[in-house]
Amino acid sequence: MKATGRPGRKTASPKSTPLQKAGANAPAEERLLVEAAQSDPARFDALYELHFERVYGFIAGRVHDRASAEDLTSEVFYKALANLKSYEWRGVPFAAWLLRIAANAVIDRSQRAFREQPMAEDPPDPGVHLDIRAIEYRARLFRLVGQLPETQRRVVHERFVDQRSIRETAQRLGKSEGAIKQLQLRALERLRAQMEGRHA
Repeated sequence: MKATGRPGRKTASPKSTPLQKAGANAPAEERLLVEAAQSDPARFDALYELHFERVYGFIAGRVHDRASAEDLTSEVFYKALANLKSYEWRGVPFAAWLLRIAANAVIDRSQRAFREQPMAEDPPDPGVHLDIRAIEYRARLFRLVGQLPETQRRVVHERFVDQRSIRETAQRLGKSEGAIKQLQLRALERLRAQMEGRHA
């Protein structure tokens, strides 16, 4: 993996990891990949290959410039590798941690660009500030999801991260569809209250 420039995607497919065989939604297998990379940084490649598309897509949707998106994606994985030893597994997908780093990288880039921009007669594009607020909102939401009770957190990730139906989520968690709807409702109400500054 390159620390700068275009993220070095490999042309040949890497050896299949346990997580790739089981699908990208297997938290136990992903935890093993994280722990392996923490013990041996050379094994970070498996996590890089697994999450590259999601991180790049997240950044490209906000930067709108391919070269900058590639540079920022490299920066995200470089920072992730540099800070991997301090990462603690709390049941939240590793991608959430990467996307939080990505959100901060995009914010930092926008702030640098704003500071370096010469004063002009025309006011700055308000869309830039709206985009930064949206990224900050998303990053805060990631943190709050990680603080939900375990069952609610799993429902939120099944429904909104993995985009599974109520029925699929119920089957995977061994609960009724009614129970999943209730858990989802409670989780969303709690998140809404916290995002609005109220106590859940």
